[in-house]
Amino acid sequence: MWKASKAINVLGEAVAGYVREMGRMFLLLLDTIRWSFSPPFRLDLFFQQMDRVGVRSGLVVVLTGAFSGMVLALQGFHATRQFGAETMVGVAVALSMTRELGPVLTSFMVTGRAGSAMAAEIGTMRVTEQIDALSAMAVNPIKYLIVPRVLASIVVLPLLTVIADFIGILGGYFMGVTILGISAGAYVANMERYVKLDDIYHGLIKAAVFGLILSAIGCYKGYTTTGGAEGVGKATTESVVLAAVAILMANYFLTAAMF
Repeated sequence: MWKASKAINVLGEAVAGYVREMGRMFLLLLDTIRWSFSPPFRLDLFFQQMDRVGVRSGLVVVLTGAFSGMVLALQGFHATRQFGAETMVGVAVALSMTRELGPVLTSFMVTGRAGSAMAAEIGTMRVTEQIDALSAMAVNPIKYLIVPRVLASIVVLPLLTVIADFIGILGGYFMGVTILGISAGAYVANMERYVKLDDIYHGLIKAAVFGLILSAIGCYKGYTTTGGAEGVGKATTESVVLAAVAILMANYFLTAAMF
């Protein structure tokens, strides 16, 4: 009985801690939204973060999209060949990229490259008391540090997803038509027939939501960092893991709602 009671107490404390963490994160997000509409608007910081989050993530997104499209085409070809439906490979590649893999893989890459950097940068500022210095100089740290990163991520993720979708479909076309010998006309015609604009739009909506998730979590983990250099490393790791799990959970609910 004592062991069971202790286990229940440990579980209860873990659940309560998780709920408190989610509550603090939600409150910080509400403050971020509120300050997003309050002047002055620092466009210089916004464009700076667009460069850091978007432009500098371009290469890894291109490589991810290209090889994802190629492997989808390769796997799809071997799966459909036994049914004589090789020309449907293009449809499978296009729908997979636009609906799921484009936004999800792009958000994962940006989380690992830019989301972790957000947590590390803001966390370093927290433990070195630079955030306290901003507050002492009457500079709102949420508006100065968090708002530009969140807004830039929401704007940039759909743009990066468009690139990933296009490169992935192009990679699938190269693998299917050039390497595997599928008819180019049938490959493209089936894509035009079965892939709708709604598939693309829904994927871009997902990307914007994922951008909000990864940036909000990265900024929150950095903003609440404690424990010096070790704490910064812990916050960075936790931000990547938590953002990846949250993105997968959000992807399920968005897919169920949209499709």
